[in-house]
Amino acid sequence: MPDAVVIGAGPNGLVAANLLVDAGWSVEVLEAQEEPGGAVRSDRGVHPDYVSDVFSAFYPLAAASPVLARLDLAAEGLRWSHAPSVLAHPLLDGRCAVLERRVQDTCASLAGFEAADADAWEDMYRTWTRVGPDLVQALFTPFPPVRSGLRLAAKLRASEGLRLARKLALPVRRLGEEEFAGEGGRLLLAGNALHADLVPEAAGSGGFGWLMSMLGQSHGFPVPVGGAGALTAALVSRLRRRGGVLRCGERVASVVLRGGTAVGVRTAGGATVGARRAVLADTSALALYRDLVGEEHLPSRLVRDLERFQWDFATFKVDWALTGPVPWTAPQAAGAGTVHVADGVDGLTRFAAQIAMGQVPDEPFALFGQMTSADPTRSPAGTESAWAYTHLPQHITSDAGPDHITGRWDAREQEAMTDRIEAQVERFAPGFRGLIGARRILAPTTFQAMDENLHNGAISNGTTALHQQAIFRPTPGTGRPETPVKGLYLASAAAHPGGGVHGAPGANAARAALRAHGLHALLHRAQRV
Repeated sequence: MPDAVVIGAGPNGLVAANLLVDAGWSVEVLEAQEEPGGAVRSDRGVHPDYVSDVFSAFYPLAAASPVLARLDLAAEGLRWSHAPSVLAHPLLDGRCAVLERRVQDTCASLAGFEAADADAWEDMYRTWTRVGPDLVQALFTPFPPVRSGLRLAAKLRASEGLRLARKLALPVRRLGEEEFAGEGGRLLLAGNALHADLVPEAAGSGGFGWLMSMLGQSHGFPVPVGGAGALTAALVSRLRRRGGVLRCGERVASVVLRGGTAVGVRTAGGATVGARRAVLADTSALALYRDLVGEEHLPSRLVRDLERFQWDFATFKVDWALTGPVPWTAPQAAGAGTVHVADGVDGLTRFAAQIAMGQVPDEPFALFGQMTSADPTRSPAGTESAWAYTHLPQHITSDAGPDHITGRWDAREQEAMTDRIEAQVERFAPGFRGLIGARRILAPTTFQAMDENLHNGAISNGTTALHQQAIFRPTPGTGRPETPVKGLYLASAAAHPGGGVHGAPGANAARAALRAHGLHALLHRAQRV
């Protein structure tokens, strides 16, 4: 019988398992899918000569994560690669805002929109260099972040701290208007906010847009050499080398309780796997509480709060094997790993408003990835392994476009939505469609079938909006990995600090389990060896 059972071999589950084996625990990880990785996987499913990232692709949060840094995944063969430019937001008139690897070059790009914006970006980045490391540490530790919070307070005088807090709470449209005279800086902030489900007018979207932009400036948007699966492979290799066990194709059907304590799990095949010390769940909050535990074992207040749980936007994604580079009208976009495809901040607001009304957007904002530009191993020279995804309502009420998309996602609706995304890219890159050698469509229902945590394509395991963050994640009064069931810990992005590939929810759960047994200090000693 292992000391701990981890349900799910996504990045958070694998991080949790690695930290527990570092502290000397025996660990068994059970994964329902036939391969590990959750939303961090790659394959050659579009074309045999092209590596495609199935779900997530660029990893600024992983690059900045102190959790992943301490695991030393380079020792397992993980290597990172960068595109020449971090990201670009072209406009139909040929102008283009570019987040470059060097801050001076980003400033020069923004100065092309408005000369004063070069200084504005440099000032914004100067603030980041002073407080960014402590802010990241605060985000990636259990709430409340006492130590990193005290360090931040020491660096910021009271008035300066209040002004920074106000900026982070602003809607990203307002933050862009206050900080930048021209459109370039506003585009970078707003597009980055919509990597999550934070619309331009939402409180706190400015803070997330600023965080992603500054991470891009300081760490880039790196990709694992050879595909996203290389990150998963490194986590699995490290776990097994240190004695951990991973079993794929093993669906957990329920958590076994005894006297109100989690003592193991029962698989769909009827087997029971006991756990001497803890069960950690890299699952959605609803799946854990409603399906694996059962509401009858939970406090009535938590059961009621779960009824108000909000998923983030649905996602629709297309992967392409392109026979040549994307012919962007704005040539500056050619070297960017990530391209934001939308007609300005107003276009983003229009897109977000349609989603808020339950409509399928007629001109979808597309996050476009140029993977071969970021990592030349992804496809033959002179070609591009590319993808784009867009957000959709979780519950579709109507179609703002002409195709009568309802959310059934049959073959006709998938083709119609794909055509809509490709038409949007074609507006900014005439001739794009002529380069498509092969493609793969991932509808919201496909996301969920391939990873149950991605409910209808919700990539953040719950909304990133302020009302479901920190002490409100996944429900009010939580904010930590502990659950009402003794010995059971929530180790997924459904827990603070939420979505993104950084390992923090898994690390927080592992450390909570160790603390419950007085073994937290062992982890720090093990990781120093």
